[in-house]
Amino acid sequence: MAQAGRFCADGRSVCRATLVLTAVLLVSGGLTACDASKPTANPDPVRIGALYPLTGRSSPSGTGMAAAAKLAVAEANAEGGVLGRKIQLEISDDACDPGSAVTGANTLVGKRIAASVGGYCSSATVPTLKIFHTAGVPMIIPSANSTDLLAPAYKDVFLLSGTTTDEARFALQAIQRSGARRLSVISDGTSYSAALAAASVAPPALGGTGVSVAGRLTVSQGAPSYRRIADDVRSSGADAVYYTGYYADAAQLVSDLRDAGYRGKIFVADGCIDGDLLQRLTPEQSEGIYGTALQVPSFVPAAANWAARFKKANGSPPGQNTMEAYDAVRLALDAIKRAGSTDPAKVRDAIAGTTDLRMLTGPVRFKPDGSRDTPTFLLLRASNGQFGLTS
Repeated sequence: MAQAGRFCADGRSVCRATLVLTAVLLVSGGLTACDASKPTANPDPVRIGALYPLTGRSSPSGTGMAAAAKLAVAEANAEGGVLGRKIQLEISDDACDPGSAVTGANTLVGKRIAASVGGYCSSATVPTLKIFHTAGVPMIIPSANSTDLLAPAYKDVFLLSGTTTDEARFALQAIQRSGARRLSVISDGTSYSAALAAASVAPPALGGTGVSVAGRLTVSQGAPSYRRIADDVRSSGADAVYYTGYYADAAQLVSDLRDAGYRGKIFVADGCIDGDLLQRLTPEQSEGIYGTALQVPSFVPAAANWAARFKKANGSPPGQNTMEAYDAVRLALDAIKRAGSTDPAKVRDAIAGTTDLRMLTGPVRFKPDGSRDTPTFLLLRASNGQFGLTS
């Protein structure tokens, strides 16, 4: 039997008697070592890929998102994986940089992933759309929400966090309730920030609020001072500012606004919440800053059990964007299970057909354009160096 097995494995010549024995075993079904009809003992894992900023100024957010995605995969594997196979998460660093993102996307496509579940910075995510689309890979984007992501009208793009249009409408309603009437909107020029700024001064968001636009300005990322911007805001008569960029530049802008004597309300968008914004400001500077945010686990009672699991696995509590990153993985695995296949077209159809799937961030359903049907935003307010949920 051992000699017959060697014949099957390496094809070397053997004696005539062994050939006869091999033929007998094949006919009788006794030679199982070469039986191609048997299932593979260790099937290849189901691979899903993700691009996160693991380096650069947004790395704190990307690191948290990666940890959440890994937790989702670990929990799914502990429950048996999907389609009887283990799940393998492939992560590439996009550094919130378009060039790095393109390189990372091509790397993930080369690993034959069944779905992409990453995307934090819209400016880095937009150039990856065509790469994943051409490869037929469906994209569940957890955090990036610029309307630029929907512009190509690809049917395999799904935004878990709604769109900048949704956030702008939420922000203007909050600004109206605050009593502000003249608004200065400031962006950092990136895809997400510029799209949110544009939506914030457009009629759909402004309409019926009684808020007028005092000015629209753009900062240069990484500049050592924004004093000119601050002076322009003060001279415009604005009683509220909405900064739509990321936290890396927000602290400098807020400091310069306060130093210039601006005492109006300051609102910041979700890209400012998950970072060190408040730690870089004095208590006086940070007091009363408002933030329009995605779902923050510490303010979502239904996520308490999950937050405890995250902290146990990572040694620190989850921040903003982590719930969305976790849900992106779960949604991808649920779609693969419902499709009964890792075929990209079938997985895409399963995602599109999702109906009120209950997840950490709430029920999930997508509009025909790929945006989430009922996105949720929170309004936060800073006090004593920390953000808290407004009533």
